[in-house]
Amino acid sequence: MTRFERFLAALSGLLGAGGVALAAAAAHVAQGSSLDSAALLALVHAPAILAGLAGLRSGVLHRRMGLLAIVGLGLGTVLFSGDLAVRVFAGHSLFPMAAPTGGVILIGAWLLLAIAGIFTPAAR
Repeated sequence: MTRFERFLAALSGLLGAGGVALAAAAAHVAQGSSLDSAALLALVHAPAILAGLAGLRSGVLHRRMGLLAIVGLGLGTVLFSGDLAVRVFAGHSLFPMAAPTGGVILIGAWLLLAIAGIFTPAAR
């Protein structure tokens, strides 16, 4: 596993931990806020990143497309969930259009992941 892939695995763990923390905050601190959505996105995409890395290692995914899709899952989740959380806790966004940008990146990443599965090199 490359250093970058280990970074993505670590990001997965951080997103999972952040998702649980956001879910707790949504239940106890900011009920009725967008923290529920931020938590859900983080908790869904944390294992998806690990699954994508496993797909790379096993050859189920086209290497370059799969890696780009996994990066998109991580970046999109950080932008989307991060922006929602910053809005609740700080009262402003990360930057204009951060959450929608993250959402578009996530949609593209999922589509690219599907393509990476279709265009996997033939088994040896």
